[in-house]
Amino acid sequence: MFHRDTGPRESLADMWPLSYWVWPIISGIVWLITLLTLLLYWIVEENSRFYPSMSSGQTIAYISDVGAYRLKPLFIAGCAISAIFLNLSIFADRWLRSKGRLVPNASIGGKILTILSIIFSIVGGVGWILLAVFDTYNYTDLHRLFLALFIAGYLLSAIFICWQYQRLGSKNRGHRALYISFWVKLAFIVVELGLAIGFGMTMRSGVPNHAAILEWVIAVIFSFYIFSFAADLWPAVRTKRHEMRFRKSDVANPAIPGSGSDSRPDSDFSMNGFDMTEQGLGVRPGAPHSTLPLTERNTAPNNV
Repeated sequence: MFHRDTGPRESLADMWPLSYWVWPIISGIVWLITLLTLLLYWIVEENSRFYPSMSSGQTIAYISDVGAYRLKPLFIAGCAISAIFLNLSIFADRWLRSKGRLVPNASIGGKILTILSIIFSIVGGVGWILLAVFDTYNYTDLHRLFLALFIAGYLLSAIFICWQYQRLGSKNRGHRALYISFWVKLAFIVVELGLAIGFGMTMRSGVPNHAAILEWVIAVIFSFYIFSFAADLWPAVRTKRHEMRFRKSDVANPAIPGSGSDSRPDSDFSMNGFDMTEQGLGVRPGAPHSTLPLTERNTAPNNV
């Protein structure tokens, strides 16, 4: 006799893998395509020509040199689309955690860090778009101001995001994805900060070719920072259904009644006696053991 599963079935929307993780992918791909188009256009189509906005003795164009003339509409569009989708990804991280789709921020400090990261990402995004609108040839001073806002805004945003993930990872040791994201973002901060300092020093020292090379490298590395948010948002694919989400009630009272001596920290989140991790689901240590298959355990009565 076959057992009939009477539990809730996944809808097509629940099984569809496309979710918020697509936004950073769109942002990163658009930015890489923009950079590649500008570089190839200058090398192949323009034969590495000298632009009026370039310094005397400069033979390697800045990104903004190429984007200040015929390809300015492409440059503006690429910057705008990339900035919008990156900021949407950062906003989505905050929203998904508040809804239990990702590991929630249980503390006020974590929420403050998230808000600060969003504020500075907006500053960086505005600078990103406006540096393309106010090109380096016609608006040199404004272009440099918005370039500084772009770099400083996203660097500060990355610092607060990194700090947030460090706190989440230390309080939720079962979620290794948080630790990986922390180290990826920390590496980005260290590398990009060092390159940004070198970029500024070579510009001021009158070595434009070195500065131009560093600018192209910084821009390419930045695209991989954008892609890292796809890994952060991917676990939300498995928490579309309400019964699969993290419960905020577990933050206030980590010890589930009836589970015996459970003294895990208050930032380990669970749902219906099961441990929720960003890698999957498993039986929570100390919870009543069940011999039902995992698919049936999710529909079994709550042991709490």
